Amino acid sequence: MLNRRETHIRINSRALWRILLLAAFAIIHGTAYSQVQAPADTLKRDTVPAPAQIRAEENLFEQFDLGDLARYILHPKRPPGPARTRSGIIVIPNIASNPSIGSQIGIKAVAGKKLGGDPRTLLSVAATSASITTKGIIYFYISHNVYTPGNKWNLQGSLVAARTVTPDFGLGIANEGGKSEADIILANAARKPRAVKGQFYNFREKVYKEVSKNLFVGMGVSFDIRRRLENKDTTTDLTPFNIYSDRHGFPRDHYMANGLLLNIQYTTRDNQNRAYKGMYIDAGFRANQTWMGSTRSGLQFTTDFRKYVSLSARNPAHVIAFWNWGSYLLSGAIPYFELPGTAKDPGSRSGRGYVVGYFKGENYNYSEVEYRFPILRNNFISGVAFFHLQTASDEIGSKLFQTFRPGGGAGLRILFNKHTRTNLCLDYAWGQYGARGFFLGLNEAF
Repeated sequence: MLNRRETHIRINSRALWRILLLAAFAIIHGTAYSQVQAPADTLKRDTVPAPAQIRAEENLFEQFDLGDLARYILHPKRPPGPARTRSGIIVIPNIASNPSIGSQIGIKAVAGKKLGGDPRTLLSVAATSASITTKGIIYFYISHNVYTPGNKWNLQGSLVAARTVTPDFGLGIANEGGKSEADIILANAARKPRAVKGQFYNFREKVYKEVSKNLFVGMGVSFDIRRRLENKDTTTDLTPFNIYSDRHGFPRDHYMANGLLLNIQYTTRDNQNRAYKGMYIDAGFRANQTWMGSTRSGLQFTTDFRKYVSLSARNPAHVIAFWNWGSYLLSGAIPYFELPGTAKDPGSRSGRGYVVGYFKGENYNYSEVEYRFPILRNNFISGVAFFHLQTASDEIGSKLFQTFRPGGGAGLRILFNKHTRTNLCLDYAWGQYGARGFFLGLNEAF
């Protein structure tokens, strides 16, 4: 056990710790099947528990993270001291591999800081990533989630620039049917893989105001721009992307989806990275507007519900978590690659086991349950097991909630920073149609 209280087995040999460190970093550097993640966009506000409650629920001195491991290797004779808040900056390699993106190499960095002197102020965070793949994908993003002193205002946004190869698995939930060849290809019941090359740019900014305890209202704008779109399959024009674009009035080589955002949100989570208790509810509208440059107008309604229940008073890290995310088209039309679907949630973490956009539709709903549990008493290594269902509408008559596609898996967690509950996550997940793979990320999926 990597428990600093158990000094008699902590270091019998420095070589043992070197082996453990190499194993930990092997997980970080190891090749993994990964969804291409977009920057998180949800307003993640923590409640502020009383100090006595914090001591009862979480004794940081008894926990062990990668910073402690590095200290024991570099300074094995230094006695453990009181827990101190370390730097809020974390940098890790961004390495992945799967058939959709090829082999990927890059770097990720996240940072956190509290602004002002008010102890109630929540942590402000920023993140950035740059990567390149063997299939010519170049992806860069920078995002922020800033709380002003006293949590009076919250500003969150992102900027993305990418040269992409976007997978195209068709519309809907892989049901068979259709009267025409175009209908059959668009539904793509066999989930035949295709891809579209192009450029993608996104700018999003939202401003929230706390109007009551744990209750926020916010407004913002979002610009999604795709240019120089080109089907990699040049043998036929009948591809799902082309068929949908022609039917709904979108050019095949470019489009813009620019709109206004209006959201209301309620949250009581105790931590935004790995919640032990509380809930998170968000509901909002997105209205794409032609006067803002959008190719077509469209109105969507989106809901996000998350609930966390601790199963143990002695160790609150035993948690069962529930998640439901849905998006529904009320009027107009949405471009093909902006339709809600697998891993199209704000954090791009849904549907582990499938690649981004594997299932999608004008109306889409996703549900997941996950059990989280410590493996070591000091929380250095923990585990998860999860199961999820997806459902979507299509253009051959399938309705929302008519057909569900399952997926699931399990994973390990390595405690990266115990002060922020930041975990390195390594999951193996699988689904239908032979979908499966490893997924590497920082912090929990939800």
